[in-house]
Amino acid sequence: MLKRVRQIIFTGITAGMMLAGSQAFAADKPLHHESSETCKLCHQEIYKQWKGSMHAQSTALKDPIHATFYKKVVGDPTKEGVKHKASGKYPVCLQCHAPNAARDKTTKLDAKPAYSEGVNCVACHMLKSYKGIEKPDGKLRLGMMSYEASSDALQGPGRHSNNALEALKDSGASDDPFGAGSLESEKKPNPHLGKSVELDGKTVRSLPMESNALQLKTSDACMGCHDKRNNPHGVPLCATGNEIKASKANVSCLSCHMPINDGLADHSMGGGHSLPMLQRSVTFDVRASKKGDALDTQVTMINQQPHSLPTGAPFRNIYMKLAAYDSKGNKVWENAKGHPAKEDPQAFLVYLLADDEGKPASPPVATQPGKNTQLQPHEKRVLKYSIPAKDVALVRGELYYNLLWPGLVKKFKHLPKDLTAPTLIASSEYKVK
Repeated sequence: MLKRVRQIIFTGITAGMMLAGSQAFAADKPLHHESSETCKLCHQEIYKQWKGSMHAQSTALKDPIHATFYKKVVGDPTKEGVKHKASGKYPVCLQCHAPNAARDKTTKLDAKPAYSEGVNCVACHMLKSYKGIEKPDGKLRLGMMSYEASSDALQGPGRHSNNALEALKDSGASDDPFGAGSLESEKKPNPHLGKSVELDGKTVRSLPMESNALQLKTSDACMGCHDKRNNPHGVPLCATGNEIKASKANVSCLSCHMPINDGLADHSMGGGHSLPMLQRSVTFDVRASKKGDALDTQVTMINQQPHSLPTGAPFRNIYMKLAAYDSKGNKVWENAKGHPAKEDPQAFLVYLLADDEGKPASPPVATQPGKNTQLQPHEKRVLKYSIPAKDVALVRGELYYNLLWPGLVKKFKHLPKDLTAPTLIASSEYKVK
């Protein structure tokens, strides 16, 4: 029997055939239907991080911004058979925002937990290899279409996913079966070794895992959804992959977005919704020198990222407010009364989209790129201002991040304030001597 087990482990036959009495991958529940609630039984800290991430909120059922666009360009996320209104085809956005549903070509996202969980555990840990998003004919294959996926084994980054030796020993439990992902110190039976197990009174089917560091520990894990994306008119919406290529940086996406902390890869995967990530992304400095009746002021912004800032969805933007104060804290000068887009356009970092006439347009209908003032990868940009020096005791700069263009904030009044309000990500002060 043990000899047979050894043969099967190395030939990759499914877990249900590995050992007599083990559960096979039932035809009515393929691997990509497995809920993250199963993973929670052991990987509690990882589950907690993921649950609070935007990956867990990625569907139109949970992300209000995505839901607004989805309902406009597709329809009801709880209905079956809806099509993309512009193309008449299966909604391509589900390939990234609801990958498990996309595998089944379903649009009813509340039909299964694995659909409504968005980018859940199995969505990423089934990815076996990355084909790239560009087809030989130049067309894009986005999201799940850009990957070869495993149907019979989860993919792991290494170390704790190297379980073949334990299976050969037929021990049923490893010394550290779930690594830093488990909050429990005691040994637990490991479903990744080829057998169904009992955990906390629940039967967990066999969930064999194989190491695949080339996929799980490189940017290949991310690029299927975060490389680039065009709208139906061929206008670039997201271009993070191209930006990284242009930077010629060799750093992996995971080194910033999934850093290792106390032996555990951070599964909160922070991005534009994460204040700590935004704070780390940019260096911001304000300095001034008095020359006659003016303060020659320099505002320095350095993009610390190997991609543009902001990046991703085009409606994300950053703006800078600069103000001078007297000795009592009264404002005596500012670069703009409100949002600086019109009064001080150099202080507005944004990628805009346009229609045929060059007027601002929303992502679904834009026919050409518009103005682009994003900080380029690793760019250092200095903004210069001449401020009347009279009564000025302090010059203060503030950098704000927005998930939406100002126009969309006014239009999407139904969205929660925490999604439409600007977020202060950096500030700097210069005391006038």
